[in-house]
Amino acid sequence: METKKLALVGCGFLGGIVADACAAGLLSGYRLVGAYSRTAQKTNAVAQKTGCRACASLDEVLALEPDYVVETASVAMAKEMALPVLCSGANLVLVSIGALADSAFRAEVEAAARAHGVKVHIASGAVGGFDVLRTVSLMARAQNLPETAGIVTRKGPQSLQGTPLYREELNAAEGETQVLCGTAADAIALLPTKVNVAVAASLATTGPDTASARILSLPGFAGDDHCITAEIDGVKAVVDVYSRTADIAGWSVVALLRNLDSPIML
Repeated sequence: METKKLALVGCGFLGGIVADACAAGLLSGYRLVGAYSRTAQKTNAVAQKTGCRACASLDEVLALEPDYVVETASVAMAKEMALPVLCSGANLVLVSIGALADSAFRAEVEAAARAHGVKVHIASGAVGGFDVLRTVSLMARAQNLPETAGIVTRKGPQSLQGTPLYREELNAAEGETQVLCGTAADAIALLPTKVNVAVAASLATTGPDTASARILSLPGFAGDDHCITAEIDGVKAVVDVYSRTADIAGWSVVALLRNLDSPIML
């Protein structure tokens, strides 16, 4: 089987996990040909570790003609690079799923992928179970059944600092405090860098404008707990994943790439 060319956009913590996996031989079906981030020092560090080319721009990355481009940067970068990557004929592996909460942009991405015969692969990040969530939603549409879908996220107050949801009194609260109750689209509008999971869950179910999203603050709580539910008459799927660090998001990219390269896809 021919080795596929891989490029990395975003050389921070998550990108570093993907680079380490390449260096450790965990992605043997791929050859990392280029890396790019807005910080040259981080780009150079990945290049030195893996032997790939340190690129100074997205155009330089695409000139390497990668088969897959992995984004581990930000929602803003995802929106900037998605169309150029797809129009170049490369597949896109997306970590900053919040970019797809914008329905108009999502439609452009879908159209570009279809036009150029490539795909956007969403890394599961801090959650999984997309297969069963999609199945429940498909059953709802096919059988014209009402579906209830949503996500409840628990975070510590410290993780909300610097966002519109943070209040000093959250640190002294007794028990949980609900700081957001709305849709996945509402959540990503308020917290564009912190609720990619909510958008991913909504895309697997009823959509960002319909799937509900609640965020609960709990003093002393470290990490994130995401509980996603999709329910129709006779079927209920619940996916609940806790993660104390963001490592799982980087490793989900590695797992996705390995699955894409496997003769048996799970």
